[in-house]
Amino acid sequence: MANKPKLSIVIPTLNEEKDLPKLLESIKKQNFKNYEVIIADNNSKDNTKKIAKNYKCKLTKGGLPPTGRNNGVKIAKGDYILFLDADVILPYNFLQDALKEFEERYLEAATCEFIPLSDKKIDQFLHKFSNGIIRTLQYIKPFGAGFCILVTKRIHNRVNGFNESLRLCEDHDYLERISKLGTFRILKNPKIYVSTRRLEKEGRRTLALKYAKATIYQLTNKKDKMKEIDYEFGNYSKEL
Repeated sequence: MANKPKLSIVIPTLNEEKDLPKLLESIKKQNFKNYEVIIADNNSKDNTKKIAKNYKCKLTKGGLPPTGRNNGVKIAKGDYILFLDADVILPYNFLQDALKEFEERYLEAATCEFIPLSDKKIDQFLHKFSNGIIRTLQYIKPFGAGFCILVTKRIHNRVNGFNESLRLCEDHDYLERISKLGTFRILKNPKIYVSTRRLEKEGRRTLALKYAKATIYQLTNKKDKMKEIDYEFGNYSKEL
């Protein structure tokens, strides 16, 4: 790895010993190697921090996802920042393809389409529907999930990072502010694998309604109403 990494990968965590190794292993196997991985941990009680150290990740203090992401960028050395959640998995050439397209299109922020780690038809439908929405709205009202956002460090600092007072849709708010200063787009080629564990825990109907309500608040600029929506970070392990 070069002395100064080109890319800093920032991952907020809370008790992620089950899923984090799968993500870190998929990062380790990438054909692009000029990166660093930063784990912003929210005082995990399991082996999350030990796993991060075993994979030679940098560790910093976390919190809720927006706080963890901001803290990660504070110690990041790369000119590009990739925000990921701990339960995603990268295809082999994801980093190389994403950065190549990002630079060729002169983007300041981007996300990609996502594929559920589930064979259930309902999950395939929900994710395909979501992909269609974010692709359609990219020119009007930027939407992107925090589990995969690629930005320049410069633009992150210009908008003062994520709004740490938001518990939900902080990723949409972040991209909306960025889009006023630079170009945001959905990447055409790279795709990412995402977990359906939140769907399993909260129920598909309940979660769909929750995100629909949050999206309406976002579209109608009623961001203060987001605080009314319950959001839980971590606590996916039955043992914990």
